[in-house]
Amino acid sequence: MAAHNLKHALFCAFITLLIAYPILGFNLKSEGMNLSLTGADAFTLVMVFLAAVIVFGFQLFREPIMGSLRSIPALAPTKKPEPMTENRRVKIESRIITIIVVLAVFWPFFVSRGSVDLGTLVLIYIMLALGLNVVVGLAGLLDLGYVAFYAVGAYTFALLSDYLGVSFWLALPFGALLAALFGLVLGFPVLRLRGDYLAIVTLGFGEIIRILLNNWTSLTGGPNGIGGIPEPTLFGMEFGRRIKEEGNVSFHETFGIAYAGEHKVIFLYLIALVLAVITALIIRRLMRMPVGRAWEALREDEIAARSLGLSRTAVKLSAFTIGAFFAGFAGTVFASKQGFISPESFVFLESAIVLAIVVLGGMGSQIGVILAAVAVTILPELAREFSEYRMLIFGAAMVLMMVWRPQGLMPMRRIHIELKQQE
Repeated sequence: MAAHNLKHALFCAFITLLIAYPILGFNLKSEGMNLSLTGADAFTLVMVFLAAVIVFGFQLFREPIMGSLRSIPALAPTKKPEPMTENRRVKIESRIITIIVVLAVFWPFFVSRGSVDLGTLVLIYIMLALGLNVVVGLAGLLDLGYVAFYAVGAYTFALLSDYLGVSFWLALPFGALLAALFGLVLGFPVLRLRGDYLAIVTLGFGEIIRILLNNWTSLTGGPNGIGGIPEPTLFGMEFGRRIKEEGNVSFHETFGIAYAGEHKVIFLYLIALVLAVITALIIRRLMRMPVGRAWEALREDEIAARSLGLSRTAVKLSAFTIGAFFAGFAGTVFASKQGFISPESFVFLESAIVLAIVVLGGMGSQIGVILAAVAVTILPELAREFSEYRMLIFGAAMVLMMVWRPQGLMPMRRIHIELKQQE
């Protein structure tokens, strides 16, 4: 047994060096038109070697280490707290969400512009994660091409404003509805697919949309993207220094205040906050309706769900359509926030990050997904000095979560019905 552990530990350490050293141990240096390969600094090499030593030690003494960790109540993966009653849980969640929303409304008036801009990005990811949570967390359909619906919403607003001069408020429902239509179209080919096959098809759909946007130069601008996307207005009031559209008025002149660039950023943040709250409330309501129960039934056992009379076609299409609808919402806000979009904004990595948020937060759990979206978006910004190792740290966090808390940060609580034993 000891010899087996030693061989396994050596093999894992070797694989760690084999993967980490080529990625972190070499750097590409640009000198004019030429690229040269140089070695990394001594600190990086030491860290790679240290990682291999840690992997070797962990694998060699895996059983005693895991046994010690399981003895700690807070880290025990099988430790289950006493279930809370449904009414009490709903009241506590409602109070927590209300407090968070109230604080979020007043927060941008006391922080810097950069923090508010980052907060808007967090809210966009919350909308995306809540939408994907319907497809993956509730219906159990693994979607790796979710970024396609995000792109549809963003490009709908960009194209409508560029060619027809449509405003943000009019493009918002159009972008969401068109993304929902794409979700409906995607749902038909995957009705009979499950698991890995479903993931491959949705991944291909996401890449098709990105390549289409990249190659349809006459309409989308191709790799050059679309710029000059307008910002939302408030009853015809613009937040820029100068008025861009005839017939509008400026916000600061209307209220007789000095112009400040923060006004535009705060207004867009508040729009994203309202849309994120609407998204959470609608999905929360749907979860308690028959369609929400049907999603969960399909996730748990498709054959049993069909035997109970549930239409597999209707349930899957509703999940894809509703999830895509809120991705279109988020895409429209993202296009307005950036002012410029290109196909490079909608790569597979975005789908992977949103899926990781859903998994980390807890499949089907709204509060867990919101907390995970905040953590995944903000933590990399707080540790910019480790930006080169962002994906490495992110992967390590995923592994640790799967080992010690596979159900997520705040797993979804199901309603339990206890039947008293008859005497």
